[in-house]
Amino acid sequence: MNDLKKNFFYNVAYQVLILILPLITTPYISRVLGADGIGIYSYTYSIAYTFALVMLLGINNYGNRTIAQYRENKEQVSKKFWGIYCIQFIMSAIVIIIYALYITFFEKEYQMIGYIQIIYLLGTAIDVNWFFFGMEKFKLTVMRSAIVKILSFICILVFVKTKNDVYIYTFIMTCSVLFSNIFLLFNLRKYVKKVTLTWKEILAHVKPIFILFIPVIAFSVYRIMDKIMLGAISGVTQVGFYENAEKIINIPLGIITAAGTVLLPRMSNMIAKGNDISEYLGKALKFILFISIPIVVGLIAIADTFVPLFLGSEFYESANLIKILAPAIIIMAWANMIKTIYLIPNEKDKEYTIALIIGAVVNLILNAILIPKINAYGAAIGTICAELSSAAYQTYFAKKNIKLYKLLKDTIKFVISAMIMFIVIINISKFIKNDIYSLILQILVGSILYFSINIKYINELINIREIVLKVKKKIQK
Repeated sequence: MNDLKKNFFYNVAYQVLILILPLITTPYISRVLGADGIGIYSYTYSIAYTFALVMLLGINNYGNRTIAQYRENKEQVSKKFWGIYCIQFIMSAIVIIIYALYITFFEKEYQMIGYIQIIYLLGTAIDVNWFFFGMEKFKLTVMRSAIVKILSFICILVFVKTKNDVYIYTFIMTCSVLFSNIFLLFNLRKYVKKVTLTWKEILAHVKPIFILFIPVIAFSVYRIMDKIMLGAISGVTQVGFYENAEKIINIPLGIITAAGTVLLPRMSNMIAKGNDISEYLGKALKFILFISIPIVVGLIAIADTFVPLFLGSEFYESANLIKILAPAIIIMAWANMIKTIYLIPNEKDKEYTIALIIGAVVNLILNAILIPKINAYGAAIGTICAELSSAAYQTYFAKKNIKLYKLLKDTIKFVISAMIMFIVIINISKFIKNDIYSLILQILVGSILYFSINIKYINELINIREIVLKVKKKIQK
């Protein structure tokens, strides 16, 4: 359990880092590149990312789960790794060729940026994060990612100076993916040895990988297709507004879902040994609601003040998009926890797949109807509805392992305290006219108020009493 806490700490520390860095890079890039520049990068990246998803098929989830099940046996781990990686390598070669042909013949307007994105695809082709996650070597992946993020951050500040530097920005971002994954490759020899595999052993992975590929594609439809459709229908400026709104939403979401990344291999390993994980699921969902509810309410309350200060006046439209997208934090964090603790470890791939397909269909239909009429707002509404429908379906299949009534009852106090926080935050801006001072005070007062009201749950969560007793014993000694 100690290792689990360490892994959670590493992931949270990394998520804090990637929270801090965007606080500097996002406002800088927003002002330098503008909505058009950000929109161009986001549009071309979304296309490249879609191809990357095809490259990896369902390997990230399948590989993580499979390695976790066999990690005590180096021989089996090696066989499973090389079998899965062979499939990844073959698919990557095919997809990169197809992507290059697509950019050459079909993408004329942003062709050069599209070519630069090939570096990102090369980085994805050698991605073995799934292996180290399965081995629960989170310290290694976190340290590597942290170093690369910091170096990328420095390069952005040094080299990206004008709107025309969108090419340089794209190059830096793609190279960061490539170099970070090269680093992991050099660490493989500690955990994997050379083995001889038959084609039968390799092909045995194909079916389960392709089964998990369906949810990956479905996920791309309602997480990435938004920007592709928005760029094609409404133009890259609207993509820029939407991208920055989504980026702000993803900052707290990344921290909240860090627990899921840590828990997936551990849950897979526990289930393989016949353990019941229902208790973990209930506690995890309660914690998710405790954290995400005030974040959503707080974001809605400060959006109008925060966005112009953070992104610049050009992105004021992003503030309204944040208000629409903010509830997705709760929905996505909830669904992610059910997926990582219950569905994927229990190999309920079919249920997870159907959930994502439902979300994808809802999103595509709403995007097609709403984007031509209300641009980025249509994409935001489509995303919320898609996430909600997908989460509802996942919850239905996990309901036997969730004391839903008790959970919702416990959550009422979180909602009430968040509403009290909202009223206080809103009124602060009425009395303090300086936006910077008002924003700082809103965040500080809101946070203190919410956590003070819920101090009893916090005490339970971190076992303050037990910690105090341990300290006393040490002092007495």
